[in-house]
Amino acid sequence: MKRFLRQILPAALCLSALGGCMKWDYGRTEDFSATERGLFIVNEGMFQYGNATLSYYDPETKTVENEVFHRANAFKLGDVAQSMTLHNGVGWIAVNNSHVVFAVDPDTFREVGRITNLTSPRYIHFVSDEKAYVTQIWDNRIFIVNPKRYEITGYIECPDMTAESGSTEQMVQYGKYVFVNCWSYQNRILKIDTETDRVVGQLTVGIQPASLYRIDAETFSVEKQFRFRKGDSPSEMQLNGTRVTLYWIDRDVWRMPVAGEQLPVRPFLEYKETKYYGLTVDPANGDVYVADAVDYQQQGVVYRYTAKGEPVDEFHVGVAPGAFCWK
Repeated sequence: MKRFLRQILPAALCLSALGGCMKWDYGRTEDFSATERGLFIVNEGMFQYGNATLSYYDPETKTVENEVFHRANAFKLGDVAQSMTLHNGVGWIAVNNSHVVFAVDPDTFREVGRITNLTSPRYIHFVSDEKAYVTQIWDNRIFIVNPKRYEITGYIECPDMTAESGSTEQMVQYGKYVFVNCWSYQNRILKIDTETDRVVGQLTVGIQPASLYRIDAETFSVEKQFRFRKGDSPSEMQLNGTRVTLYWIDRDVWRMPVAGEQLPVRPFLEYKETKYYGLTVDPANGDVYVADAVDYQQQGVVYRYTAKGEPVDEFHVGVAPGAFCWK
């Protein structure tokens, strides 16, 4: 969805009502029993094509199973899968142009529930077992849901934002406060009180914030701003398992210490004349996985490297692999 936002945002407002609804065609299912530890790859698919898929990779055996959601449930995942989050043994997949968040068993890949009637879900953050926030694009609200009942229970109104230009993205929690970046046409970080479900603070940063600002969560102030060269576009910021090293994509793959005071001068992994689109770091051993979207129409590729940058494996997944989720 990252690439699609830049290309089809004006048209999507008109087309979402026509192409965003999926037909759930049930048929024959397959049985799966996933390994205790593994990696989910969320493949966005092409906007309006309804060809989003889910892949599962076993790092130990270096084997991948593609389209596991479709094969386990006998219906397609939907149109533009954005993210996946694990909480209390359930996987939650936000499929934004199908207006749904699916709950799946991470071992069998079977659906166990779904939250519907969302505008265009991007990410889900769990405040408790009975309350979660779901960010949206094309909506000036963050949806409050009860994950146990799969119901929308309320909304958080985002100030100074219209439905047409509204967009809230990833969330992180510190104490009772959740911080969320406003991405599309926005330049703010919002601070939400989880006890009142209200925005209690705003912090102005750069346009379309994804990274790289270092913000003090206690004082809600910018501690450090890292300035990139004109034309650079850093994205997909990730931490390693010990949370001391920061990785991101900016044409190449880069990394630096979290406490670093200046940007690196040499990349960790050099650009391969293709499209690095997603990034994750194995929290157990520090291996780095980079998703290559190729041309956004054919199967993408995931490259696996050690923390030293040595190649370990590569495997094909679905169209436009953009997000990861560790099991």
